[in-house]
Amino acid sequence: NAEAGLRLGYSIAMQAYQPGANNRIILCSDGVANVGQTGPDAILAEVRGYVDEGIRLTAVGFGMGNFNDVLMEQLADDGDGNYAYVDSIDEAGKLFGEDLTSTLQVIALDAKVQVDFNPDVVTRYRLIGYENRDVADQDFRNNAVDAGEIGAGHSSTALYAVQFKPGGQGRIATVQVRWQDPQTYQVTEINGNFNTWDLAASFDSASTRYQLSVVVAEYAEVLRHSYWAGDVSLGQVAWQASRLAAALPEDADVSEFAGLTFRASQIEQSNP
Repeated sequence: NAEAGLRLGYSIAMQAYQPGANNRIILCSDGVANVGQTGPDAILAEVRGYVDEGIRLTAVGFGMGNFNDVLMEQLADDGDGNYAYVDSIDEAGKLFGEDLTSTLQVIALDAKVQVDFNPDVVTRYRLIGYENRDVADQDFRNNAVDAGEIGAGHSSTALYAVQFKPGGQGRIATVQVRWQDPQTYQVTEINGNFNTWDLAASFDSASTRYQLSVVVAEYAEVLRHSYWAGDVSLGQVAWQASRLAAALPEDADVSEFAGLTFRASQIEQSNP
């Protein structure tokens, strides 16, 4: 079970602990804690305790059906590590082969992003996703509040849906990014403004990578039957994904995403 496995892993990691090294355990599980203290709070408390000892956790999800994605993600979050899901032998090879360094090597601890919208330009805004990673505004500079970890070669994307005031011009928002160095624990903070003149004239004229991020988010919104997805169908998402895959032929992940959306649209059509 997950609890016993974690305890054994942490026990071995403590015995082999090396100051200054990447001390970490890797949990491969379906996240179903079916024996022991099955409540997530008990398991998460154990994980947080070992983080204070300098041991981080990488959680890798396996399985279908009753797979507990929420617990696995929370374990990685509280364990100052990262989370991945393996659904095929190819994905396992990528995670533990070509991406192993970026999977295990953290380059930024407690990374936080704060976006301050200008009410003279923006009337409403909505953060898409990150429901379980929200940090209170007053805790942005509180180093005691845990945040996200960034692995080598990784990036994180946050999307906002924004409604502008008619005729509003100037600063849309100030974006602040803050993180800790994993070796020195020195905190770095940078910021910059995003202005109306920085906007692309249309969605199609925006960068391809930006379009991809939006389509991926739209796919998630449609799958979860979000109110904000409106009347968008999986077929429309699949068409956009196919277009982007053609524009990024060197990126296998985009091709895989396009394939997923196409299969999802076929299922939708066969089950109206």
